[in-house]
Amino acid sequence: MKHKKIVFVCTGNTCRSPMAEAALRAELKRRGIRWYTVQSAGLRAADGSPMSDFARQALTEANIPFSEKFAARQLTDKIVADAFVVICMTERHRAAIDYVNVTSMQALAGKEIPDPYGLGIDAYRVTLRAIRECLPRIIAALHLGEENSD
Repeated sequence: MKHKKIVFVCTGNTCRSPMAEAALRAELKRRGIRWYTVQSAGLRAADGSPMSDFARQALTEANIPFSEKFAARQLTDKIVADAFVVICMTERHRAAIDYVNVTSMQALAGKEIPDPYGLGIDAYRVTLRAIRECLPRIIAALHLGEENSD
């Protein structure tokens, strides 16, 4: 079975979307759900930028693994077209991308994820907690893992 891509999108791809990428990847692994590749991108990303230090710290404190080689990337039409689903952090992000496979945290899990950029570590912890609270609803809404029931 071919892996399906799930792509999280925020503005700069250094805070929210990389944390969501790492958190969903860890949750799918914990649940034994395979056949998904989780990635992230930004609407206004500076390609190659590192993940924010506070995002790294919040993930580390939560024992969520992430790639030390993470590099931000700009969302492209190809990334969207190749994805099973694109999940935006806010409705504003979603409105900027005109594809049928684009949705939002609000649509899937009932909440937008505010941007912690420029704030302290506590804001990043709150953001990561909000993302993690959305994951069970996202997994259920997208029926992730149901193809493993054979």
